[in-house]
Amino acid sequence: MSFDDLNIDENILRGVYSHGFEKPSAIQSAAIPKMIEGKDLIAQAQSGTGKTGAFSIGTLCRIDESVQSIQSIILVPTRELAEQVTKVITDLCSYTKITVMKVIGGTNVNLCRDELSKNPHIVVGTPGRILDMIRRRYLPTVDVKLLTFDEADEILSHGFKEDIHDIIQTVNKNAQICIFSATLPDEILELTDKFMNNPERILVKRESLTLEGIQQFFVNINHDDWKYDVIADLYDTINIGQCIIYMNSKQKIVDVYNRLTNDNFPVDYISGDRTVDERNKIMNDFRSGTLRILLSSDLLARGIDIQQLSLVINFDLPREKETYIHRIGRSGRYGRKGVAINLITNREVEYLKSIEEFYDTQIVEMPQNIADYLN
Repeated sequence: MSFDDLNIDENILRGVYSHGFEKPSAIQSAAIPKMIEGKDLIAQAQSGTGKTGAFSIGTLCRIDESVQSIQSIILVPTRELAEQVTKVITDLCSYTKITVMKVIGGTNVNLCRDELSKNPHIVVGTPGRILDMIRRRYLPTVDVKLLTFDEADEILSHGFKEDIHDIIQTVNKNAQICIFSATLPDEILELTDKFMNNPERILVKRESLTLEGIQQFFVNINHDDWKYDVIADLYDTINIGQCIIYMNSKQKIVDVYNRLTNDNFPVDYISGDRTVDERNKIMNDFRSGTLRILLSSDLLARGIDIQQLSLVINFDLPREKETYIHRIGRSGRYGRKGVAINLITNREVEYLKSIEEFYDTQIVEMPQNIADYLN
């Protein structure tokens, strides 16, 4: 199947090919026609399979260019993901008159108001700021016919349930609702049943969620304090390109950042307290390759596509099993090979085993010839 077979508008199709898409992935082939038909949708696919392309193309196909009003809202869990989705949609609609805007926290409210007054066709944003703009009456929802959730598990399971409910209440009850996510726990499916109209379901089984092409290893360390030494040794002994290192606390991120900086490693970190400008600069530096090591919390774990990234290190195992696939999904996207290394202490051995069982995968001890897997 090709994109030509999916009943996509010719000008949008030009943008699809110009963006670099060659043929639709499985989730794109299944989801785009359903979105075009206007059906409610729950689409589950693992990270890196083209979810963003699926709902971006599907959304563009639902827009009436002749009407300059807000017709679609796309909700995402983080500012970084909003930036990326907005960029993808902007690229895809470059041969149309469709307009898109991002609405995120940390930006000037008055500037948001002024941009929204231009009635962009598509608004991409985080739930808190989107709801704030609606309540201020800066973001009219009267013409919204499509509401899309990207990374729905993250949005709905981490404190945004009330915001989401309030946002849904403001749109037409017949508006199309589409949910995209890598994981859909039972409690999320139960919640979607409350506000969706006979949704079409495109689901993959949990055991098929493990990312093919990702070699997963662990290093068992006696003390948590020694994890830094493992990272330093890795960089001293093998040639590593770019790497994201995940930790669970801001303080630990800062501590490791200071040590790496003192040891002259090209490193920076991203966390919730960095300003929007700081985050954008860091992400641009990382994407361009001028920054080689990025320390992060789970803020970055969802949906950020770093093309040349081949290594992810879990300095800490994620607190929630569902997050593991999002973290290691930053490497080996679309079938490219990658390596994930988990640094664990004795007390984390059982938890690592539970992650193996959860994804029906194998995480083996890191071999001496790890360099062979990274080259």
